[in-house]
Amino acid sequence: MALFRSRTATGAGILATVLLVLIFGNQIFTEWVDRHSDGSTVWGFFLRKLAWPRWWITPRDGSGDAARDLLANDLRALLTILFVALVLAVSARTVAGGGGAFIVGWAALIFGSALAAFTTAFIVSDPSMLGAFQAAVEASGYGLFVGWIVGIAVAAGRKAD
Repeated sequence: MALFRSRTATGAGILATVLLVLIFGNQIFTEWVDRHSDGSTVWGFFLRKLAWPRWWITPRDGSGDAARDLLANDLRALLTILFVALVLAVSARTVAGGGGAFIVGWAALIFGSALAAFTTAFIVSDPSMLGAFQAAVEASGYGLFVGWIVGIAVAAGRKAD
């Protein structure tokens, strides 16, 4: 029974992460946020954080750098989901539920997004170690401000059984 519960919690966290990336990271939403939100307001700040794992269908312009950025962004979104899944798969069994499951889910998005950003920072045009560190810092901010949604999903998945 404990194994089934950990799979339910892991599945709920992965599903929440996939939905966050698909709904708020798509090209239509991110372009809307860029045009219509003000980063100096609380709501604009949150919308911009929510749109962090940007993935695009087409490059923004026709240059070779745009194709590399397209690949990096799309891979970053996919790796965010993968790394969150790995963190949850490894750690979900060790948590009894409740607040612990919430913290594990929240931390999974922080660590998963930071690792995905760090990894893909070397694909973009003009990569550097400092750029990779800065990308990881920005990504961990995404996990910090959005990860509570994954935390709630993991805690709810724990209570499902």
